Amino acid sequence: MESLLNLLKNVAPALATAAAGPLGGLAVKAIADKLGVPNNADAITQAIAADPNVAQKLAEIDLKQFELEVRDRENARAMQIAALQQDGWLAKNFIYVFASIWSLFAIAFFTAASFAPIPEANVRVVDTVVGVLIGTVLTGFFNFFYGSSKGSKDKTDALVRGTK
Repeated sequence: MESLLNLLKNVAPALATAAAGPLGGLAVKAIADKLGVPNNADAITQAIAADPNVAQKLAEIDLKQFELEVRDRENARAMQIAALQQDGWLAKNFIYVFASIWSLFAIAFFTAASFAPIPEANVRVVDTVVGVLIGTVLTGFFNFFYGSSKGSKDKTDALVRGTK
């Protein structure tokens, strides 16, 4: 699996992230199905290494996925522009209230997790909630309000150069 992840990191970083994540088995199966090879990391690695066109196809899949994510964020921002044109206070400010409530919850949870005693049976649950709050909730808000990171832009530029 490690050799597949290293190969994917160079060819299709988003697919590498998916394959290394909690749903990695599904990502590997999807790649195997797309390539028409057995559902295992060795078969996929051999298929990619044997045919440069396969690596090109995976890079294109990776780029298409990134484009879908960008369009998704564009749609969310367009929705916010439309909401700002509404007359009602809640319609104009919902996203700000929503983000504020979640941010306050995250701060309260981080404070409690840092300073309050946690029963041994709940440590894993607290770790999971902290990971979700940092990894998805807060990161999602920052990406929505401020856009994605420069690293993502650099990755996109590299993918575009690689597919041309």
